[in-house]
Amino acid sequence: MKNEFIIEVNHVSKQFEDGKYALDDVSLQVKKGEFVTILGPSGCGKTTLLRCIAGFQVASSGDILLKGEDVTKTPPYRRPVNTVFQKYALFPHLNVFNNVAFGLKLKKEAPDVIKKKVRRALKMANMTGYEERKVDTLSGGQQQRVAIARAIVNEPEVLLLDEPLSALDLKMRHDMQIELKELHEKLGITFIYVTHDQEEALTLSDRVVVMNEGRIKQIGTPTDIYNEPQNCFVADFIGESNILSGRMIRDKRVEFIGQQFDCIDTGFGEDVPVDVVIRPEDIYLWKVQGDNVLSDKGPDAASQADLDKEDRVPKGKFTKWYGTVQSCIFKGVHYEMRVLTPDGFEFLIQDYHEFLPGTEVGMLVKPEDIQIVKKEHYLYNYFEGEVTKNGKVRFIDAEWEVTEQQLAGFEPGERVQVRVPFRNIDLQDYEEEGTLSGEVHFILYKGNHYHLTIRTDEGHDLYVDTNDVWDDGDRVGIVIKPEDILIGKLPND
Repeated sequence: MKNEFIIEVNHVSKQFEDGKYALDDVSLQVKKGEFVTILGPSGCGKTTLLRCIAGFQVASSGDILLKGEDVTKTPPYRRPVNTVFQKYALFPHLNVFNNVAFGLKLKKEAPDVIKKKVRRALKMANMTGYEERKVDTLSGGQQQRVAIARAIVNEPEVLLLDEPLSALDLKMRHDMQIELKELHEKLGITFIYVTHDQEEALTLSDRVVVMNEGRIKQIGTPTDIYNEPQNCFVADFIGESNILSGRMIRDKRVEFIGQQFDCIDTGFGEDVPVDVVIRPEDIYLWKVQGDNVLSDKGPDAASQADLDKEDRVPKGKFTKWYGTVQSCIFKGVHYEMRVLTPDGFEFLIQDYHEFLPGTEVGMLVKPEDIQIVKKEHYLYNYFEGEVTKNGKVRFIDAEWEVTEQQLAGFEPGERVQVRVPFRNIDLQDYEEEGTLSGEVHFILYKGNHYHLTIRTDEGHDLYVDTNDVWDDGDRVGIVIKPEDILIGKLPND
């Protein structure tokens, strides 16, 4: 049976000399002719993965196949791929024609063949007539087209593009996105595209590969990635989201913000903690006048504007909740509002209608627009620790004060399980005030609190729930009070 995949990345890891992993057990299959975008924040491993496919870096483990052939250790020039770099890597001393022709000349192609292929590549890249121009006289967009022409003139089976539009201004980026999409359709070859720009990924791709910290978090079509995120990282990274802690009551029934809602998700179990994702454009909003509330037939409207909105509010028995508009910003195609409920939950809502700050509003969401994802962490940090001879507990590379009562029944040197609630970790502005120090590594707003990932200087991750506002990258001191350290037997002991 013929292999349907032109690229296969099987359990690839890339570890650098400092011991850190840029790629951690990554697997990916790409079909011939696909446009696949690798998307993620800076440092997530997306460029390392591209360079491993191209051959500029060698994987520490795993293997890479091109057309079914193992090329894990094959040098770049022997792979049927070409790469378009972020900074173009054009030769400034050569004109446009000779830049594009460079690879063909290395292959010792006949002059008439070179001329024919270069002209065809320049035509595809919309650069006909620029053959004699020096590349340093071209605009950024024109230089990008020359780099693409140089890559496609060699007729590669795979074209790798490493953030090729990042140096362009917004309008030029949008224009080049359209051109790249059209070029992909003309050539019919496989495109692997790296970017940190979510809109770019959703616009261009057949499939999107979302990465974070060297791992693939989700693979899917742009529609699936946006509408069906599999975890909170994807939901937060792709577009805007309201992410809330919830509990799955049973199939198709979920509880969050203190109320129960119908949904369409199944298979999570009963009475199970989950996270709930609602896109800002999926929340229906209407003005509440006095004691008026939403009836089963639509909003009780007190003005013509409300009447005009009535037909867009879904009919039926939906769970409703209420709040007050805190801010309203015009975004060009919609208004973006933040609405605060009496219980302190904040919602981001996008609507074509303006609701001024101070307006009392009602809200609802349809069951199919409530996305349920598995909760990756819940309530506690878990560590393996050890009771020390001086009556303390050692875990995450530090010794922590505990009470004699907490150590009752445990002997010095005994291995124990340590739990610390997310809510009971205090972060200090000054590193020296903590038993440990670290850095805010990831921030997730959960409607009424922030869920933070703190990476200690020793490389451990702590999860913290807090109402305090921190910025990504902030240095912090870490304080855990003795009474908040819960000690127990290790599982299976």
